Amino acid sequence: MPAASLIRRCVLTGATLLTMGGFAGASGAADIYDAAVAHPGRPADDLQRDAIDHPAEVLRLTGIGPGMQVADILSAGGYNAELLSYIVGPTGHVLMLNNAATDRWSGNYWKTRLANNRLPNVEHRTIDLQRLPLPDGSLDAEVFIKDYHDLYWIDDDPKDLWPKMRPSIVLEELARVLKPGGILLVVDHSARPGTGRADAQTLHRIDEAFARADFEKHGFVFVATSDVLRRPDDKRDQISYKPPALGKTDRFVIVFHKKG
Repeated sequence: MPAASLIRRCVLTGATLLTMGGFAGASGAADIYDAAVAHPGRPADDLQRDAIDHPAEVLRLTGIGPGMQVADILSAGGYNAELLSYIVGPTGHVLMLNNAATDRWSGNYWKTRLANNRLPNVEHRTIDLQRLPLPDGSLDAEVFIKDYHDLYWIDDDPKDLWPKMRPSIVLEELARVLKPGGILLVVDHSARPGTGRADAQTLHRIDEAFARADFEKHGFVFVATSDVLRRPDDKRDQISYKPPALGKTDRFVIVFHKKG
């Protein structure tokens, strides 16, 4: 679906969104987001995800561009990190920030993705989300895609390595390392309206209104949203990462800026 028909302009004016997002012109010429998706040599599994994740439309909304310092929070195997590497270009830098559990669940695929200096502007780190090893205000942008709800998930199986976290501390850390005015993209599986964080534990989903309020309480200003990942047929009552919902969930897309 064309992004222009889906984006609801909220805080920014339409003209500002067009500028920051780098939309293709009236001629339909490809922009840096389309070029990233079309970049030769992307893994076959990534290409299969594109039809579900609409990465050009989602990343275009952020305005992330050449030369930026960007963190992919809980990057897993690095699908989004690779796309970001092409968008920020050789003068930019992308951090794949995983915790130990995310590395394990993704089979440490980051090693394959980055092997032989394949993406020279991408760096992987295994970190503690509550103590990000980054200086204050060192990032231009962050993307947090389909994992925000897990801040509220408590895993009782020690084999999974998933730590119990205080979400407020994580959000404070995300704000700390982002520059004033910096970009934060949040994408997650939608829970039913009014359920808050309750379904994070059972369905790995979270209520969009709760998410927006949570980030706004921690120094972020709502900028824009998109319906590009909406699925009206999703009843939002199934676990997000298993069939029959796998690949068919309604997902919200929100862009914030850090205050300042």
